[in-house]
Amino acid sequence: MTGFARAEGHAVAAAPFAWTWEVRSVNGKSLDVRLRLPHGFDSIEIPARQAVTAAFARGSVSLNLTVASETNAGDVGIDEALLDSLIALAARKTAQFSAVGQGVAPASLDGLMALAKGRGTQETTIDAETLAARDAALLLGLKTALSALDRARKEEGARLAPVLLGHLATISSLCRAAEQHAATQPAALRDALVAQLRELADGIPALSPDRLAQEAALLASKADVREELDRLNAHVVQAQELLAKGEPCGRRLDFLSQEFNREANTLCSKSADAAFTKIGLELKTAIDQFREQIQNIE
Repeated sequence: MTGFARAEGHAVAAAPFAWTWEVRSVNGKSLDVRLRLPHGFDSIEIPARQAVTAAFARGSVSLNLTVASETNAGDVGIDEALLDSLIALAARKTAQFSAVGQGVAPASLDGLMALAKGRGTQETTIDAETLAARDAALLLGLKTALSALDRARKEEGARLAPVLLGHLATISSLCRAAEQHAATQPAALRDALVAQLRELADGIPALSPDRLAQEAALLASKADVREELDRLNAHVVQAQELLAKGEPCGRRLDFLSQEFNREANTLCSKSADAAFTKIGLELKTAIDQFREQIQNIE
């Protein structure tokens, strides 16, 4: 879900300006959109968020729009009529105070220019038609940036797909090893039970052979791991199918990884010997590695 893209262009509202969109994405459990816009461009916030929602289903996506004026070099954003008025007013006031014997320092030109700066450019009201054209140009640029970001995210996904499939292959291989070892579990459990019952036989002479058989059958049933292994194999197939579709599947894979982990925990709890426990722990390790990579998938 990580990536970066940039798009830039030019537009004309009350005055020509250049714009630049920078969009970036990092991992996130759900879709989170963060937007930074210059003053006066709030009208595109809602459609910009809608564009991100339409493009992505997961990730923390940040959008940043910057604009720069493209006025002529000589146009520094000063209202010249206002500046002329301020100069004339300063001259009159200087003469007025001088006439009554109160000398004052003359107003500086740069100070008067600072007062007049920004009064005659983008602060003017933009009519609805011009505003709509400006927003359309900016949103088109955003669409270009989001398309580039989508390509970057898909390139990352293409690199991660073999890694995820490798983890699934490891999980499948460990399931086969568990299946082969599980065939010996009932016998191992029976032998252990018989040994325990022999030790208790002297203390419980009234325990009948039928009762012993019932207890042995109950413990053997609790140790049966075939259902867990069947579910694990089914989850592996489902995960492989989701990856093969090439559609957003991160949340579903995250859920499957939780199911993987639940079945692996059950396998370990039912283990009757150290060798089977080792397989279960290796299975949990492979599942954890798979789950970590899932956080990178939309």
